[in-house]
Amino acid sequence: MSLQISYAKELPRFVKDMLSCPPPRGGGLHRWFFKTARVLHACRHEDEIIALLKAASCDQPVKAGEIESAVRNSKACAWAPDGKSNHTSSETKWPKVNKKQREAIIAQCGTLADLWELSPIRCDEDAPDTEEIIDRLMGTDCLICAASSAKEFDTRQREEWRGLLSRSQFIVPSPMSALKGRTKEGKPSSRSLENVGPRRFLIIEQDCGTQDEQAAVLIHLAKKAPLALVLSSGGKSIHGWFYCLGVPENALLTFMREAVVLGADDATWSKVQLVRMPNGLRQDNGKIQNTYFYNPEVVK
Repeated sequence: MSLQISYAKELPRFVKDMLSCPPPRGGGLHRWFFKTARVLHACRHEDEIIALLKAASCDQPVKAGEIESAVRNSKACAWAPDGKSNHTSSETKWPKVNKKQREAIIAQCGTLADLWELSPIRCDEDAPDTEEIIDRLMGTDCLICAASSAKEFDTRQREEWRGLLSRSQFIVPSPMSALKGRTKEGKPSSRSLENVGPRRFLIIEQDCGTQDEQAAVLIHLAKKAPLALVLSSGGKSIHGWFYCLGVPENALLTFMREAVVLGADDATWSKVQLVRMPNGLRQDNGKIQNTYFYNPEVVK
């Protein structure tokens, strides 16, 4: 315990209190690692935080890499003495759908045909293909993570995907920052929070209602944020891509919460969530994920 006592000097009292009483395994120990590491980032370097947590939990069964993973993942939402964290907590509590508000917007904001008419670029037989859309929205010199299925994905340079993207059904809607990163479990992966770049698009996907109703919600949200793309899932839903590069996360969270109130799925808040590839091929039914709305001019 000498290591713990040495490192604990000059820590805030509440942090010392947290370190002094870790819960037992099965009683919230994993969550405690994350919460304690989150406040320690303001006081110590990562290797010191790891040492502190290991010393505090030395009498508990700890999984290999568990503490290191908690320290690494908590850095994105580290506590700061001024009360402002670096990032929005990943444990956001999402609001419930407001059915009355959703119904009022659906009654006012049009249908899928109206959304198609609003598209600055016609999405018909001569619509831009997958390659052109990705070039305009994501860039021609970046790393892209694309996937043929939820379990079969890869990150490559844009040109290495040239001619192949239309065969994929999924994409991470932000360029990646590296070919690989570490998952929350500490495993190397071509798709992780560690190797995704700044958020470029926020995707609004709705599992409820008809496509006309979903289109009305997207038309409403497009009054509040730049809508770049709307495409079909190849099934019952349509998905909107809202351009958001450089927008503060707290502002995006406010927008996402409003979308969730109107029926959006909160899963797409994750920066590495796989979303439907524009004009890609849905594998389970062979349908094309058609583009209905396309406005690349909103991309700066």
